[in-house]
Amino acid sequence: MDRLPDWCTALPDAEQMRSIDAWAIERQGTPSLQLMERAGQGVAAALEAAFPDGPVAVVCGKGNNGGDGLVVARLLRERGRSVSVIGIADAQQMSADAQANLARLDGDAMQRLDSPEAQSALRHASVIVDALLGTGFTGAPRGAVADAIELICALGAPVVSVDVPSGVDASCGEVEGVTVSAHVTVTFHCAKPGLWIHPGKACAGEVQVIDIGIPRGAPMQARAGLIEPGALEALPRRDAGSTKFSSGHVLVVGGSRGLTGAPRMSAEAAMRAGAGYVTACVPDSLQVVLATGGRPEMMTRPLPEVDGALSATAARDVIEAAERGGAVALGPGMGRAPHAFELARDLALRLPLPLVVDADALGAHAQMLPALSVREAPCVLTPHAGELARLLGVDSDQVQSRRLRHVRQAARLAKAVVVLKGDDTLVAEPGGMVAVSRGGSPALATAGTGDVLAGVIAALLAQGLAAFQAAAAGVLMHARAGRIAASETGCAEGVIATDVIAALPRARGADA
Repeated sequence: MDRLPDWCTALPDAEQMRSIDAWAIERQGTPSLQLMERAGQGVAAALEAAFPDGPVAVVCGKGNNGGDGLVVARLLRERGRSVSVIGIADAQQMSADAQANLARLDGDAMQRLDSPEAQSALRHASVIVDALLGTGFTGAPRGAVADAIELICALGAPVVSVDVPSGVDASCGEVEGVTVSAHVTVTFHCAKPGLWIHPGKACAGEVQVIDIGIPRGAPMQARAGLIEPGALEALPRRDAGSTKFSSGHVLVVGGSRGLTGAPRMSAEAAMRAGAGYVTACVPDSLQVVLATGGRPEMMTRPLPEVDGALSATAARDVIEAAERGGAVALGPGMGRAPHAFELARDLALRLPLPLVVDADALGAHAQMLPALSVREAPCVLTPHAGELARLLGVDSDQVQSRRLRHVRQAARLAKAVVVLKGDDTLVAEPGGMVAVSRGGSPALATAGTGDVLAGVIAALLAQGLAAFQAAAAGVLMHARAGRIAASETGCAEGVIATDVIAALPRARGADA
């Protein structure tokens, strides 16, 4: 994929933002001091709106982020606020634009962080402006910067961060050392990936994007973007000529003794997401459980089993059922019996239909992602962090701390779309393009919602969407359904997966 789809809002990384700034300054003639002034105006306005009273401490680094902070300090003083300006270095060590704004600052000179005056100002501040490190920062803060961050964290006052919380890698959200935990982050021109991807997302608080006057037409080759409602616009709508098969045929392959709920929920979710015909392919001894306890609209097909789990010999039956076309959700409730794993690997290679690999079928491919790269039909993998760690043969903590790089690695190895689930669900395609969910659906933190998502994505694949858009649209619909279910239930904590399934039709609607 060469460019972000129209249904994504670009999240440029640090290098791309440097190119945009250089284009505005060098090619379009926009003065850098003018950009800094507008950045400071935006931060000052956001601070005044969120924290209208009390003294302010602005903590400035040596670069242009510190220069933005100096503009904030001047503007707040002009509005009558009590503002202390604290630096981690001498004025002559600051960038040229920062020095120019220091010269424009009325009132007391900038105080050094280690001075008694600065320490007192920080202790008495009602809000602190973090203007230490900008979008170009990577690695772990050190020296005076680390000292300043640790002090800000220890004080516990509300923090407004300038462009990115200091200590967060703006390009990917990675955090390698101490970091500021902001209440509000005011970022410029565009949000950055690190503000929406954990662990950086957890440090950013409320993200506000402001226009600083970069002219239209700026070069934009972002490789990550926020999923927007437009992802759902391509979803097909039924008309008078539609049939149950033209509306999308989904096979759900899974289930084992004690795990009959998972394939049932995937199947019901596929129906609620628009599939016209859904069949749950389950172990023979469990068919009656699903047929009598599930939706009457759901078809069931018994498959050969061994001790309550699918047998490797079931592949022939599934491939026969797949002749009607559509898409397959493989793995919900399948269990971890060796013969079930063998079946999952066999079907992943042989099924000619678009495929969602979920749950135990992911476990069957631990450290075997390249085996999936030979598939010709589209493939979507839907792991959480622990499952992705097993797929890659790394520790789950490594995945959580470097989510963007690991989801890209998995998509490249499998030559498939990979959906790394979480509040910041990431949808990666093999070329490295990543769509990021805004999240905000804590109701989804309950058993079975992953099975629901697998069914939703399978339904969208069966309705003809390309894998990347089907996965992103499914993630968006799933998150919306979680919010709707929480609203109707009264609280996120009371939501169960079947509530989310019931909300899917409204989540699919254009006005949800």
